[in-house]
Amino acid sequence: MNNVHFGMNKLRVILFMTVISSLSFSALAQTKPQNDKSKFPIPDYVPDTNKVGFPIMPNASNAGNNGSVYLTLKQCIDYAMLHQPALNKSLINVDITRTTNAVNLAAWLPQVNANGDLIHYIQKPNNNISTNVGTTGNSTSTSTGTGNSARSTYANTFVPELSVSQAIVSPTLLYASKSAPLLVKQSQQLTDSTKIFLVTSVSKAFYNVLLTLEQINVLKEDTARLGRNLRDTYHQYKGGIVDETDYLQASITLNNSNTQLKQANENIIPEYAALKQLMGYDPQQQFNVSIDTVQMMNNMRIDTTQQLQYEKRIEYQELNTRRDLQFALTHYYKYAFLPTISGFFNYDLQFANNNLPNILSTSYPSSLVGVSVSIPIFTGFARLHNLHKSQLQEQLINWDAVDLKLQLTKEYDTSLANYKSNLYNFNMQQKNVAMARRVYFVVDLQYKQGIVAYLNVITAESNLITSEINYTNSLFQLLSSKVDLDKAMGNITY
Repeated sequence: MNNVHFGMNKLRVILFMTVISSLSFSALAQTKPQNDKSKFPIPDYVPDTNKVGFPIMPNASNAGNNGSVYLTLKQCIDYAMLHQPALNKSLINVDITRTTNAVNLAAWLPQVNANGDLIHYIQKPNNNISTNVGTTGNSTSTSTGTGNSARSTYANTFVPELSVSQAIVSPTLLYASKSAPLLVKQSQQLTDSTKIFLVTSVSKAFYNVLLTLEQINVLKEDTARLGRNLRDTYHQYKGGIVDETDYLQASITLNNSNTQLKQANENIIPEYAALKQLMGYDPQQQFNVSIDTVQMMNNMRIDTTQQLQYEKRIEYQELNTRRDLQFALTHYYKYAFLPTISGFFNYDLQFANNNLPNILSTSYPSSLVGVSVSIPIFTGFARLHNLHKSQLQEQLINWDAVDLKLQLTKEYDTSLANYKSNLYNFNMQQKNVAMARRVYFVVDLQYKQGIVAYLNVITAESNLITSEINYTNSLFQLLSSKVDLDKAMGNITY
């Protein structure tokens, strides 16, 4: 019995020592992290920047813009229509074409020229020139020099002449008259093509700027949220609720988000520069971009049942104009055998005197009127060769039309497919963002209650930021694809 009592006492002593040892190790485990906490500084304060959403107003410190000018997409396009160098050069080319046509058609108007010859004979010719004057009695007569071999009486002659010509029939002028409006139309179509390019390019550049700005907003919200998580994790770690790995993981996640935010802030600068270049905006001036949310959402939709109409595409219109110009050239070579007919009138004043200072004392006027006809009889088959060449060029244009239709169809099908896929992606990303926000809210609440590990919070946070970035990308991809589809359908006019 005593042995049993002694054994029980011994067992109690062993259990007591075990409990004491466990408490000691537990205390050591609790105090050791307290000594290591000095190497983890208190996290810096991260401002709680809320997502501004649309209309987007870029932060001056992020975007590098210190100005107070806000431009919508339409205002950017209107500015480009006035200041873009390529468009202004195209408008000048239209005026140059009109001026060139005026120069080419000026030959239809009367052509007036004045010329004169002042001649001093060192040795007089035997035949009488146009100033051969003879004296018979008291009368003075002139002759044309036919059948008279006497030397000229006068050593000095001056013959001014006024000539007027008027084109009556001219194949070259007829071709210039017919091609003049087509050349102006061609220049105007080139201008329209430049405008369409500007509308498309400025719209895409504008959306790229908005995309980056919205990514900045998302990353700012994410950074603020991660900053709050880091502070919460730090205090939990300090209170011994979590270990140091949670704090380190929160720090790593925040640093990655700050890096992405910095990259987005730097990317916005060249994107603004690209937009300024397309607009012709002064690079020394700054502006911000803004957009109407309701209008933007309404403009995202387009009727995808519309059929492609080639006649609405500016490229097809330009090809038709080029074909008309080639037809006009072919007709010119066909009728190049027509004569060139023009009327003319010449008026001469003949002065002659042996004494040079008195040469203008006496004049002998003459005038004539007539019609000039020039008929090309044989030109070495040049006209036939030119005609055949022009007909071959017509065939090239016809094949260009076939190739252009194939290209336009491919562009339309591609842009329509991209728009449909981007629209579907946008709708899915909208749902993903809503679900990701709900998941993060629940997981974050569970972590604060000690139900789940911090790794679940990191996963939920990563899914949330990915969903928000994907949603933003899908939004502006949809807008850009809509611009491409409008261009492919020929709906962009300005």
